[in-house]
Amino acid sequence: MKYAVVTGGTSGIGLGVAKMLLSKGYYVFVTYVGAKPVDLFENYEAIHTDQTSRKDVYDFINYVKSKTNHLDCLVCNAGITIRKLFVETEDSDWDKMMEVAVNSHYIMVREFYTIIPEDSRILFTGSQMGLMPHAMVLAYGVTKAAIHALAKNLVKEFDGTGTTVNAIVPGFVETPWQKEKPEEIKQNIYRKTAIHRFATVDEIVDAYRFCIDNPFVNGSLIEVNGGYSYK
Repeated sequence: MKYAVVTGGTSGIGLGVAKMLLSKGYYVFVTYVGAKPVDLFENYEAIHTDQTSRKDVYDFINYVKSKTNHLDCLVCNAGITIRKLFVETEDSDWDKMMEVAVNSHYIMVREFYTIIPEDSRILFTGSQMGLMPHAMVLAYGVTKAAIHALAKNLVKEFDGTGTTVNAIVPGFVETPWQKEKPEEIKQNIYRKTAIHRFATVDEIVDAYRFCIDNPFVNGSLIEVNGGYSYK
C-alpha cells in the first residue's frame, strides 16, 4: 500500500485532496487543529497537530514513521491567515503564519526525506496571493511566496530520483472559510475573475491529481484561478 500525508486534511482543499488519494488506494495521514473531524474514512487517520508548535510537528512526523517505512506522497497544504492591517500585525502573528505554512513543511520534507522512495510526489498549496498583493493579508502572501520558492528549490534535492515537487496556486475557492465572506466582498472578487465565481474544491483537486499522475510535471507553479485580476 502507498502512504500519504496531507496537512490540514480535514476540510476544504486538504480534505478534497485526501479523498482523491484514498480513491487511488493510498493510506492517508492528515493533520488538523480545532474540533475532531466528523468525516472519517477507511485508511484515513486524522492526528491533532498544532503546526505552530515544533513539538507537535515532530510528534506527528515520528508517529507517521512508526506506522510506515515509506511515504509516497506528501501534500503540504496547511496554512493560516491573520487578517490585520500591516502596522497592526504583531511579531507573534507573523511567526504563527510562517511557522504553519513554511517552517513546519520544510521540517516535514527534511525529516521524511529518508523514507520518500523514488517516483514519489511532493505537493504544496500555494496561493494567488503569493503572486500578487492583496489587501489585509501581506504576511499570508509572503508565506505563500515562500512556499512557491521552497517547491522550486526542493527540485534540486530530489534530482535523479523521479520524485517531483510542485505547487498548486489556487485563486479563490468555495471553502468553508471563504463562504463566510460578506456578499459584497464576494461580488467584488467575482468581478475581478473572468469566470465570475469562486472555484469548487473539486476543480482545485484536479490540479493535484494532474501532478500526481504526470511524472514529467516538476518544479511548476500550477495556477488555477479562473482568470483572476484579468482586468
